[in-house]
Amino acid sequence: MFNRFERVVAGRYLRARRGERFVSIIAIFSLIGIALGVATLIIVMAVMNGFRADLMGRVLGLNGDLNIFSAGHSITNYQDDVVAIKGVKNVTRVTPMAEGTVLIDAGSYSTGGVVRGVAPADLRDLHALSDSVIDGKLSDFQGDDAVAVGTTLAARAGLSVGSKITLLSLNGRATPFGTMPRIRAYHVAMVFDAGVNDYDTSVILMPLESAQRFLMMPGAVSLIQVATKDALEVAPVTRAIAERLDDPRLRVMDWTQSNNAFLGALTVQQNVMFLILTLIILVAAFNVISSMIMMVKDKTRDIAVLRTLGASRGAIMRIFLMCGASVGVSGTLIGFGIGVVFCLNIERIQHGVEHLTHTSLFNPEFYYLEHLPAKLIWSQVIEVMVMSLALSFIATLYPSWRAAKTDPIEALRHE
Repeated sequence: MFNRFERVVAGRYLRARRGERFVSIIAIFSLIGIALGVATLIIVMAVMNGFRADLMGRVLGLNGDLNIFSAGHSITNYQDDVVAIKGVKNVTRVTPMAEGTVLIDAGSYSTGGVVRGVAPADLRDLHALSDSVIDGKLSDFQGDDAVAVGTTLAARAGLSVGSKITLLSLNGRATPFGTMPRIRAYHVAMVFDAGVNDYDTSVILMPLESAQRFLMMPGAVSLIQVATKDALEVAPVTRAIAERLDDPRLRVMDWTQSNNAFLGALTVQQNVMFLILTLIILVAAFNVISSMIMMVKDKTRDIAVLRTLGASRGAIMRIFLMCGASVGVSGTLIGFGIGVVFCLNIERIQHGVEHLTHTSLFNPEFYYLEHLPAKLIWSQVIEVMVMSLALSFIATLYPSWRAAKTDPIEALRHE
């Protein structure tokens, strides 16, 4: 496409000589603008992807890809439903749970919370919790008075393994004087760190049978939590489970329904950020246009000489296309390198900045996550690079066309 003559001339035009430094400086700033735009776009998209993946992994790991519940009632004979659900294709885990709100009293610290009863065997399969035990052992999570608490609740209430904690539930027995709440003391058998601050603050795990007795739900559960092979393909599994359940009171709700507003907001935010940061590359592309126009203006005499020596309009256009494309390609490749290196080392950079400034850049008290995630999706990276190269190429078309349209006679006459 470009012969040796055109490459040599374009290379000489890109190397500024004395008296031509200003045009070269504008081209350098254009290159820097493109590089920063590409790097920023890659970094922000990777962080947004990391947020989405980490949030989905943690939230769905704790709450399941879909849940089965009975509105206003507990689920009785849930063992038959569990067997039926396990027979559905792509179901990897089925966990029945008893759940209820309680008041937590730990000496001088009191707060509201949620008791979640789960069988010890099912807890081992719930890896989001079983793999996050920081104090105690899974084997101790059994008996009638054992509970597991989150690390944030343990820190605020001063709890550790062996500590006593009192729970109060409004699901009590009816008496002539009204419903009497149930109050019972338990000991902390395990402390976990789920990585989600809300969960670590307010959820108390209890063996299923013990929770059923405390919440006055003998032989019943509040919900059945289901995990699938692919959370993004949960809709067919939801339909298959709904068809297998015999009880018309049971409802099946997957994560796209229960968290649709939250995940929809993340998607909108990601798309808006992409559009806004694309403007950085667009501004850099306008700088390429201005630098190319100034180069064409500065090289008018050279263009006229080349035309009189036999260079065609196409050759002149390709020379200036090569000049502009060199700026765009170089800036895109530099931005690609900066963005990828930053994403691969983002946690080290975060810890370095926190160490230098003695501040916390990512406080888990205000966010669902405890670190700054980044997930590179190479298809998105390629899209960013293609868009940058396309904008840079489009930016060079008009100046190159103007250079090719230069009339050598008029140019030499004015020179």
